[in-house]
Amino acid sequence: QVQLVESGGDLVQPGGSLRLSCAASRNIFTIYVMNWYRQAPGKQRELVATITGDGSTSYADSVKGRFTISRDNAKNTVYLQMNSLKPEDTAVYYCNAHKYPYHYWGQGTQVTVSS
Repeated sequence: QVQLVESGGDLVQPGGSLRLSCAASRNIFTIYVMNWYRQAPGKQRELVATITGDGSTSYADSVKGRFTISRDNAKNTVYLQMNSLKPEDTAVYYCNAHKYPYHYWGQGTQVTVSS
């Protein structure tokens, strides 16, 4: 069992930055794929960014060049640095840990981009 706790969501103006954090209950990063998803009102949950056990990263086209996923193994924490935020980035952001056949989710953190 893995517990994930997200933090860092806030109201920010367009063009601003936020850093989301996802704290895991134990050290899993070398064996689990860690993902950030988001879900906007009335839309399906979408994959935003991924970091694998060996540190490889990938991003949705909509955030490429603006968002960066990273991790601190010593703190059991994954981060999502979000720059140049747009109103369409408004969503609840969820941390996910995946190792077949297991999926663990955090409770989500709200990001609102608005002037």
